[in-house]
Amino acid sequence: MAMGQYIWQDREIRFDAQPRLLENRSGEFIIDSINSVEDTKGNNGMRGSLVVTNLRILWIAHKGKHNLSIGLKTVLNINIRKAKSKLRGPTQALYIMTQDANSRFEFIFTSLVKNSPRLFTTVQSVSRAYKTSSLYRDLKLRGSIIRDQQLILLPLEQVYNKIPDAWNLSSDQGNLGQFFITNVRLVWHANLAQNFNVSVPYMQMKHVRIRNSKFGKALVVETQPRCGGYILCFRLHPPERLETILKEICSLHKIFSVNPIFGVDFHEEESAPSLDALKVARVDDDVEIVDGDTNDAFAAYYAEGSNGSDNKEITFDNDIGLACEKLPDGWNMSSLWNVAGG
Repeated sequence: MAMGQYIWQDREIRFDAQPRLLENRSGEFIIDSINSVEDTKGNNGMRGSLVVTNLRILWIAHKGKHNLSIGLKTVLNINIRKAKSKLRGPTQALYIMTQDANSRFEFIFTSLVKNSPRLFTTVQSVSRAYKTSSLYRDLKLRGSIIRDQQLILLPLEQVYNKIPDAWNLSSDQGNLGQFFITNVRLVWHANLAQNFNVSVPYMQMKHVRIRNSKFGKALVVETQPRCGGYILCFRLHPPERLETILKEICSLHKIFSVNPIFGVDFHEEESAPSLDALKVARVDDDVEIVDGDTNDAFAAYYAEGSNGSDNKEITFDNDIGLACEKLPDGWNMSSLWNVAGG
């Protein structure tokens, strides 16, 4: 049985997407929305709104069709550094380094509200919460998920069935273990080695079916290509239980699809102001946006060195008497020699 559509919102980066793709999917909810944020990297001088959900970071221009959808899975690191903004001048900005497939992209966002740390604190805390809740969304092999033959439950997780005498057919002889069926995943572990286990979230299942194997009929779980495309086979005793277990897994997957649990939770430590109090009236900026020659919306976001076409500013260095690439602020040739010399 096919197990539903691929969830891309947290795993991909999309540029200038259609408005319907910016809407929340089932299980996705808005954690924070900041009204005045500049996309300093790709649309310097353009004002927009930054929306942080439990799956991605969205930037939507106030005027025009420019937008960004940055999946939290693609985020490599987040830093706060100085940037040159057309709307605020030199100021502290949020730098987000990402990777989607084989390309790296850098995004720079500047808050246009003075002395407001919301842009920094919200994005950093949500990204941290996403990374620490990966068992809800990612297949895990040989993890620390079993203690004393019992599954270590995640927050909001409930065990619906525990099945003994479940054989993992990944080896020629098979391994005897136990199955746990919960509201967010399937978990199997070997009886003789608790660290020999696998955790498969429902959102990573592509197909679940019963097929014949050299050991007889087996439950086959195929995962999505983006998480490795694994094919896992399990034999249950007695074999007559296979149909019942398959129906139970399919039923729980349908329930999960209607209201997925992605694992990112949050709470407000203080009562936040009302939305009306946070809204800022939109005004026309006295800034002219000049379109570049590039036809690719994402070209401006390439991280340094990722596309092989970076044009560095050339300056004359008096210390060495040669022309060279301009060094970052705070660096000089002497400090580089000190680093190279240890």
